[in-house]
Order: sequence, then C-alpha cells, then structure tokens
Amino acid sequence: MTGRTLYRELCIADGHSADLRRNLSILVVDGRVAWIRPSDAEDDPGGAEVVDAAGCTAVPGMVDAHSHVTMPGGAHWIDRGAAPPEQLLRHAEHNAELLDSSGVRWARDVGAPLGVDPVDGRHRALSLGVRDRWAGRRDRPYLRAAGTWLTRVGTMAAGAQYAAAEDADQLLALALRQLDDGADLVKLYLDGPDLEVAPWSPSEVTRVVEACHRRGARVTAHATRLHNARAGVEGGVDCIEHGSQIDTPLAEEMAARGTWMVSTLAVFRSWRSFGDTTTIERFTSAEGRARTAVREEDSRASLRTAHGAGVSIAAGTDFGGGSTRANQLAWEVEAMVDAALPPEAALAAVTWRGGELLGEPDAGVIRESGPADIVLVHGDPLSDPSALWRVWRRLWRDG
Repeated sequence: MTGRTLYRELCIADGHSADLRRNLSILVVDGRVAWIRPSDAEDDPGGAEVVDAAGCTAVPGMVDAHSHVTMPGGAHWIDRGAAPPEQLLRHAEHNAELLDSSGVRWARDVGAPLGVDPVDGRHRALSLGVRDRWAGRRDRPYLRAAGTWLTRVGTMAAGAQYAAAEDADQLLALALRQLDDGADLVKLYLDGPDLEVAPWSPSEVTRVVEACHRRGARVTAHATRLHNARAGVEGGVDCIEHGSQIDTPLAEEMAARGTWMVSTLAVFRSWRSFGDTTTIERFTSAEGRARTAVREEDSRASLRTAHGAGVSIAAGTDFGGGSTRANQLAWEVEAMVDAALPPEAALAAVTWRGGELLGEPDAGVIRESGPADIVLVHGDPLSDPSALWRVWRRLWRDG
C-alpha cells in the first residue's frame, strides 16, 4: 500500500483498558501508522486524504486463534471435512474472504485434512500449502498452521484424513513428521477413543513437547475433559484448546506453568441455533439439547475459572473443524462477555492476547510505527460487543 490517509475523530479500543480512548485521529502512511493524535491537536497530515471516522472505533485487526481454514463448518462440518482436496482448497479461499471482510487479520489453523495438494503436489496437511500461498497477500489473513490432528488410533472415524498413532513412539514420529512438512506448531488430540481415559500419559506427552521445543515449535492440545486437559498440562503442552472442563487446581497449575487456554464458546451457540434450523437429531432432540446445555455451561464456568486464576486466554471460532463460520469471531466475544468475562479481556483475547500466543508482536495491536492492521467498527465494543459485527473499514485494504 502507498499513500497517506488521515482517519479523523475516532475512538480506540485495543483490549488494554476498560475505557475507550476518545477523540483521536490516526495518520496512515504507506500502510503503517505514522502517528496517533488528539483530533484537536493533529500534526500536519501533509496532504493526506481525510476520512471522516466520527462514530467509529478503531480495533486491532483481530486474531482467530482456533480455526480450520480448509473446512466450511456448518451443521454437517464433520462429513464435509472428507471432501476432495480441490474442494477443501476452494473452502479455504472462501474462508479467507470471510475472515478479511469481518476484520480478522490473523488466523491460527489447528488442524487440516491430509491430502495431495493439487497446486503444489505435496502430500501433507492442506493448510500448509494454503499458508504458503497466502503469504504476502494483503487480501488474505496471515496464517499459522499446525498441520493435521495427531490422535490415537480409534478416536476418529476410519478413513478420515488425519494422523493416528498406536503407541507413544509412533506419536512422536508423527509429530516430527508434521514439523518436517513445515507445520508452525503441533496439535495433539487428547480426547481419545474412551473419553473417560486420557489417550496419552503426561510422560508420553512430554516426549512430544520436548522434541518439538528443541525444534523451536510449540505444542497445543485439544481437550474437552478435565483428565485429558490435566494430562496435557502435566505433559507440558503450551496451550489447551477448548478447555471445557477446567477446575481451580488445574487453572492454577496452568497459570504457574504459563499454559494458555483458547476459548471456543460460540460453537455451542451455533449448536443451539441448529436445534431450531435443522432436522438433525443431535441438535433437535431433547437429549441433544440437554447435552449442549451442559457442555456450554461447563465451558462457560471453565473460562471464568481460568480467567480468575490468571491463565492467559486467547479465543477463536473453531470454524471449519467446528460448526461456526469464518466471519463469526464477534460471536465468540459476545459469548465470552455473556459468560462474565470483562469486555476488555474478551477483546484482548481476540487481539493482542492472540498475538502473544502466536509470538507475533505486531498482531492484534495498534501502535505508532506499526502496521495499519486496524478495523473500524460502528459503536463501542467495550460496552456493546456486537459492535464487532459492524465492520465499516479495514485499513489494510481500504486505505
């Protein structure tokens, strides 16, 4: 991007404060923030195009910390993950457009089907080729990708495009294979064939974590049961995805170790909506609705417990690999606030906290000399999280 654009008379909400910063102007020069000044004390913008941003709030380009870019989501998300690679890549490009239009600048892909990429011919997780092709494109989000899911044999449906291990040695080999394929991080699936038994012991998890750390990569873990999350935390994983059952002792252990948690509450909101909009029994039946209600309340309580213990929290939609869609990160913020997380903490979870999880200092922040990865929304997301749905302008795309 080239040129000079002055965005005048806006507010800023960046997740660092419970209060809006008001009556400000931002000068963008060649795609970077030249300065941020009070609107009544601007420096000379030097012939810049002036955009009237009154009534808008500038929010950092958001970070979806739990996504699956090659899958479409929806009520049949599991079945649609088995589509041919060509179709999955088309889903990825559509998801990129949805992410971009909704103000998401970064996405962290935590699981993609294995297959032969029809573009580069490589057999690996399809997200890795997508990441490489999106690099450097301003119309595509920045992407970090974990490769495929690493599970225990018997966990997922036979024939699915994932990596399954029979023992700990094979699990370690599969993890290193993901790194050899170019994955940025490794994703362990710690809900096993028997949900009441962790599929891997803490010592077996530790072997994977230590090997990946030696190669400069982090390890995250899907865990929706307390004992499975505990095995991951005790094994030294860097992050717990979902964390639907986190109690106080485990939350305190996570905080002490620096283990992250990624919230995905919006999934349950989508399931509740399917109870009225589909004929699928798991969503429409009394039993299915009751299960959803229990899982949602467990997840809400876990988020409150983790936040209260000081656990670092990021957030994502789980789109693609879950039922939500790629343009619904605002729904997650609403769900977090509804679960009693402070609005600034919920906003932080989809901005600078997500950047910290990625290890990207420019992700999810607004600062002078930084990239103009900023989205303008109508309203105050600190008092009304639904403002994040009302995207008006993306500075990385619109000037």
